[in-house]
Amino acid sequence: MDMGLNHKTALVTGSTKGIGKAIAIELAKEGVNVLINGRNYEEVERVVNEIKSTCPDTFPQNAAADIVNSTEREALFEKFPQVDMLINNTGIYELMSYYDIDDAVWEKYIQTNVLSADALTRFYLPTMLNNTFGRIIFIASEEAVMPGHMPQYAVTKSMLLSLSKSLSKLTVGTEVTVNTIMPGPTLSENVQQIIESVIQDENMTFEEKEKTFMAANLPQSELQRFIRPSEIGRLTTFVCSPFATPFKGSPIRMDGGMVPTLY
Repeated sequence: MDMGLNHKTALVTGSTKGIGKAIAIELAKEGVNVLINGRNYEEVERVVNEIKSTCPDTFPQNAAADIVNSTEREALFEKFPQVDMLINNTGIYELMSYYDIDDAVWEKYIQTNVLSADALTRFYLPTMLNNTFGRIIFIASEEAVMPGHMPQYAVTKSMLLSLSKSLSKLTVGTEVTVNTIMPGPTLSENVQQIIESVIQDENMTFEEKEKTFMAANLPQSELQRFIRPSEIGRLTTFVCSPFATPFKGSPIRMDGGMVPTLY
């Protein structure tokens, strides 16, 4: 299916690995010129070259910057003053007890997971509205509606849901959309390493280890495997397409059945 995205430009934050990289790859497959972002220039350039080799008809570019840093953000805006799609994927997380979360931790998480995305959106949204087309997507988590053992993370993902809906009200009557995608447990590079370290049976395939790990640690998942980043990339690509314009201010769940109640 042609998604109608050929020659569009998308900035995907945190796109040197994991979900962000998968989103960038799936967009590039649809002819999108992706701007790869990360803090390390060499890592960003590696992904740019990888996409160039697999999607030679597109023009990926290096958008290395620490988007939490206002000076680096301004340099990014100067280099790339306009995009058709903004995928706010950058985020940090870790298991933490509530009693270990001090003001500095709260500030770090809100700055990284929320305010940096808000700053990018504040800059790019007006041009999208003037151009009568645009897509802004926040990558959240099932933790936004079903908090677990990372309260400092869950709060910021809930904030993104609210921000998305508020911003969507600014797009009334236009072909610009603002939405949030909420993936469930995803097989990132770190998660794969954790599974391999926890289950070290050489006679088991990775898929067998994955099922064993899920049954022991995430029995509430109806999928009973981790979501693949490419699956999130394909959903994101559809939400970016002209076919998904009716999605406005939508919290789009992709949690593998983790959340027991319909929100």
